[in-house]
Amino acid sequence: MKRYLFFLILILFSNLFAQTANEIIDKAENLIKGKSAHGIIEMKITTPDYERTLKMESWWEGNEKALIVVLSPRKEAGNKTLKIKNEMWNYLKNTETTIKIPPSMMLQSWNGSDFTNDDLVRESNYSDDYNTKIVSEEKYNDEDCWKIEMTPKPQAPVVWGKLYYWVQKDGFLPSQIKYFDEKGKLIRTLSFSEIKIFGSRKMPSVWKMTNNIKEGHITEFRTLEMEFDININPRKFSFQELERGN
Repeated sequence: MKRYLFFLILILFSNLFAQTANEIIDKAENLIKGKSAHGIIEMKITTPDYERTLKMESWWEGNEKALIVVLSPRKEAGNKTLKIKNEMWNYLKNTETTIKIPPSMMLQSWNGSDFTNDDLVRESNYSDDYNTKIVSEEKYNDEDCWKIEMTPKPQAPVVWGKLYYWVQKDGFLPSQIKYFDEKGKLIRTLSFSEIKIFGSRKMPSVWKMTNNIKEGHITEFRTLEMEFDININPRKFSFQELERGN
């Protein structure tokens, strides 16, 4: 009987920590996403051979809808990406063509960056697709953080074998995410830095994705302007808007 009670207590505490891990991640994700958002973002792509910078305007509504419009450089201005749930389309202004991204291309680079098409369409609450648990409490960049291990739930439509997510205890700010394949190999690292205030929201303004397979390949997103929890006209996430000339 005592042994049964002991294991019951262990199970209860395990569930408590799993719930806490989910809550921590949800708070960190909600902090940088909000219910809806509109902003101006600069994306800098660095490789051993070249550097390339794009300025973009984006609209997001939860995890379901997004429209991203390239503002510069001039030769790419007007190119757009539309996301509706798990589907995605690219519009190329120069040829006035709309291309639906097939499943076979979901792991391809988005706009030549270290982010993939799958990163955009699979943007969902991590707690929906992963089992989570706090594995340690440690410092990252001199900030006290929870280190959370994330493993895919059965049948979850994800490509990663495991993730580690560092979240700051002060304010639930995200600090770093490491992505591993199914064999346990580190593929890439997403780090967050340069905390700024946008409206009433304190959040990292720089997201840096480092490719751990291709040396010297880095993509940095820098938030220039951002407003959260705003009303966005539903027509913004339509094919008419996608193919409308700017």
